[in-house]
Amino acid sequence: MRILKKYPNRRLYDTSQSCFVALEDVKRLVLSGEPFEVHDSKTGEDITRSVLLQIIAEQEADGGGSLLTDEVLKQLIRFYGDSLHGLLREYLERSVSLFREQQGVFHEQLRSMLSAHPLNLMPRPTEQNGDPGNRMAGALRADVGSGATSAKK
Repeated sequence: MRILKKYPNRRLYDTSQSCFVALEDVKRLVLSGEPFEVHDSKTGEDITRSVLLQIIAEQEADGGGSLLTDEVLKQLIRFYGDSLHGLLREYLERSVSLFREQQGVFHEQLRSMLSAHPLNLMPRPTEQNGDPGNRMAGALRADVGSGATSAKK
């Protein structure tokens, strides 16, 4: 697990890489799924959550389409201190996990569909529409059976 240290000057130091990193680098760690923790350099306290919240705040402020609307944020604030606080936390965690799983399934299905041969993606015309000769013969039989004629008097 990578350990990052946050110094009083707000800089983050990656102890495994022996270099300072930016929040964008921490975001890349999250996206790659690499486990890490952020510790306060003076106290050793785990401050990972506050750094993650800072990343979310910056993402929300970017203007590229907010994930957390004002109404959602208000509702979340109302749950703090409520007796159902723990239940909501568990519900949100499971919901986001399930959503991520479904997103993965969707992307995998899309990837396999796009990697298939284009002609295999479309059903054969005769399977989709039936044999045109048989359809025409059936239509003619229906017209003859109903007394319809194509000649005008």
